[in-house]
Amino acid sequence: MKIYFAASIRGGRDDVELYQKIIEYLKKYGEVLTEHVGDKKLAIAGEGGLTDRQIHARDDNWLMKSDILISEVSTPSIGIGYEIRGAVDNKKPILCLYRPQEGKKLSAMINGSPAIKVVEYKNFDEIRAAIDAFFSSLEFRVAL
Repeated sequence: MKIYFAASIRGGRDDVELYQKIIEYLKKYGEVLTEHVGDKKLAIAGEGGLTDRQIHARDDNWLMKSDILISEVSTPSIGIGYEIRGAVDNKKPILCLYRPQEGKKLSAMINGSPAIKVVEYKNFDEIRAAIDAFFSSLEFRVAL
């Protein structure tokens, strides 16, 4: 299974340690194509040495090669929204993990889409449970 993990880079890196934990957990289910998202050295400015066009081409290629998309969407990011739309258009299963925060709401374009499974969480145990349930539902769909 090829997994595309999306999380904020240029929108903010406050949750990078959480991204690392999620990526490590996802590896039990398959290959995470976007491991770099959890790299603490990756700054808000993005990746050095690559142009925006190169990053777009690489990430779009990874998205098309992936079987599923899982995203942590607590930090708003235009790029994540773009990636999620690409996954929707290509009929990929999508799980979005969202940590509710006072004074903020998840975008209706994510939360209101019937093509996207959104799970709210408070801690990492709830993230693990959401990921496990998501993969169990995929196995059920494949078995049909």
